[in-house]
Amino acid sequence: MTISRKQSWSVDQLAKSEFFHQKLHEWGLITIAQAVDQISGEHLDWDLSRLDISIKAWNKIIHRGIKPVVIFAHPAVLSHLPRSTAYYRMLSMVSQKSMGQVGLSIVRYEKGTLPSIDVAERIARHLNRIISRLVEADDTINPREFDLWRGMAAGAQAQGSWQNTKGQKIETVIRGIVRRRLQERHSVAVDDDTRRFSLLDGRMVVFADEPDIGIYRSGKIIAAVEIKGGIDKAGVLERVGAAVKSLSRVKEENSTAVTVLILQGVSITEQSNLDLQTNQNVVNHWFTVEELLEDDNRREALFGLLKL
Repeated sequence: MTISRKQSWSVDQLAKSEFFHQKLHEWGLITIAQAVDQISGEHLDWDLSRLDISIKAWNKIIHRGIKPVVIFAHPAVLSHLPRSTAYYRMLSMVSQKSMGQVGLSIVRYEKGTLPSIDVAERIARHLNRIISRLVEADDTINPREFDLWRGMAAGAQAQGSWQNTKGQKIETVIRGIVRRRLQERHSVAVDDDTRRFSLLDGRMVVFADEPDIGIYRSGKIIAAVEIKGGIDKAGVLERVGAAVKSLSRVKEENSTAVTVLILQGVSITEQSNLDLQTNQNVVNHWFTVEELLEDDNRREALFGLLKL
């Protein structure tokens, strides 16, 4: 399979889009926004001076018929609604890192920990000062703009995560495809965390380092997937060799286990193909990332092998 530079870039775009989409759900942005929207906010004490909300921004929101709680952070919300700090932080279009720089680190709160009421008030005051300025800057207020503000901040955060994953980008994308398959099929009995999934049929799907994806029954591995990203042809034989070594250990544990290798098609050479054919007793099946992202039939073939 010959992959052109144009196809390589296309795959990179698909991978990045998949990654960003995963982050949207991983961070629970839709769920948080819906939860905030369900709050009436009428029972809250909106002391504008104490909350650092400008009168001009407040009046603009009120006159437009927008609920204040949807725009301005309130300590009672931050201290009772998990991860709501992310909603208002993104609405103000500031980063997690910059919040830490001003002495208001909120990473743990965006993961679910609830801040104390005192900390919540400090966070609310800081974000409201910024949000007020943004609201004041617009001659007219369009509610749709607030979604775009949060989207811009989420995109910037996802871009940072994408850059930090480096060689793990492809693993993240493939695992996301598998995770979505399990969710779509309602196969998960117990979602222990983002790396372990107990299935209704008694199997366990585990995302780890070796293998990258393992499927177990009663503690015994029955299927394994190794994912080797990288587009340089010079290193493909080394990547194939590392995969063979890892999957050999799987076969030693269970000779009947199904083993799969996923590579980037742009890196595959004639020699790497020969190596894979020679080691087919260890690497039973192989796919390219390009196939799994672009070809529904090949993706279904993978799921069939893994019985997912």
